[in-house]
Amino acid sequence: MANILDTLKERGLVKQTVFEDELYEKLGKESVTFYVGFDPTADSLHAGHFLALMAMGRIQRAGHRPIVLIGGGTAMVGDPTGRTDMRSMMTKETIANNVAKFKEQMSRFFSFEGENAAVMVNNADWLLDLNYIEFLRDIGVHFSVNHMLSAECFRSRMEKGLSFLEFNYMLMQGYDYYVLYKKYGCLLQCGGDDQWSNILAGADLIRKKEGVTAYAITFPLLTTSEGKKMGKTQKGALWLDANKTSPYEFFQYFRNVDDNDVENCLKYLTYVPVDEITRMCSCYTETVIDGRTVKAFDKEINKAKEVLAFEVTKIVHGEEEAQKALEMARGAFGDGSAMPEADMPFGIIKVVDMMVALNLAPSKGEAKRLIAGGGVTIDEQKVASIDADLTEEQLKNGFVIYKGKKVRLRVVPR
Repeated sequence: MANILDTLKERGLVKQTVFEDELYEKLGKESVTFYVGFDPTADSLHAGHFLALMAMGRIQRAGHRPIVLIGGGTAMVGDPTGRTDMRSMMTKETIANNVAKFKEQMSRFFSFEGENAAVMVNNADWLLDLNYIEFLRDIGVHFSVNHMLSAECFRSRMEKGLSFLEFNYMLMQGYDYYVLYKKYGCLLQCGGDDQWSNILAGADLIRKKEGVTAYAITFPLLTTSEGKKMGKTQKGALWLDANKTSPYEFFQYFRNVDDNDVENCLKYLTYVPVDEITRMCSCYTETVIDGRTVKAFDKEINKAKEVLAFEVTKIVHGEEEAQKALEMARGAFGDGSAMPEADMPFGIIKVVDMMVALNLAPSKGEAKRLIAGGGVTIDEQKVASIDADLTEEQLKNGFVIYKGKKVRLRVVPR
């Protein structure tokens, strides 16, 4: 079996490592316990977690044991990484509810049963009862303030103000790694590349206190080719919970990603072999514009987009839902036989109100803008006025509403 580090690198999933040669050897000859941390700040995981979850599944399948560290203790402080404001604190009850939902969603990516079963732990179990003086004497003595302030996660907050509460976050995350080493023999921490400083802090702490080499791997963040975070929609985050983002919406998001992002998404977020991905995504010509090489993809890239959308939806929601979403998407551009449907909202007459109720527009203002621009059609008839009403026949029998060229929805009577 190939070394998992080779597999991760082949798919572009390794951003940074430490002691790489030693880590490679270790991963090749024994089962390594590794962990990834998750803040329970919502009642669902989202697209930003997808890449790490897939990587954890790959590593487990290669014979290694994952630990899911839930930051129940650190969530009560707030991680300053990547933020310009202080994160709100959470109650124990809210955290417990979120954790239960996390475990259900994570089970689609890796197993909590059988050989190398994943373990889920909560750092509140050891952080909340710490004696502060003992913690400073035992752990704080190993951290250099000058070194901590050089970390990007702190430097970016200095102008607006970094609270002492948040300043403790690196110590606590480093302590997490140390506790997991002592309790489970964990020798590898993985996470997004924005966590590099915090991950190194834990590896350094283990080395200083135990004289043992601990390792780190960071994954790239899930971003577009322009460097923007992926997973944002008009309605907010792209959630893994079907009640927050439907399987069809999830499918459509990935079906409509930019041509330049398809190859990386297929490598990061699916199990499609790399050589097949390369073949599917080689349908382009290159042009140099202002000294920059630009790829112009032909229509064949749409086949790769469909594969991407189907595969990610299958992983998150199951094959049946992925197949339904595929048929609905094809129906929206074909004869309408598998067109997505929605129930008629009660008591709504205005077209702008209907669009908001059906989530075809985030606001009345946006709905009016779409209508004014000629982008809304009902039953093959373009909506001419922003004040237009639905007809009695449409309200009684239902109708098909079109938004632009890509979105079509059948609205049926209750």
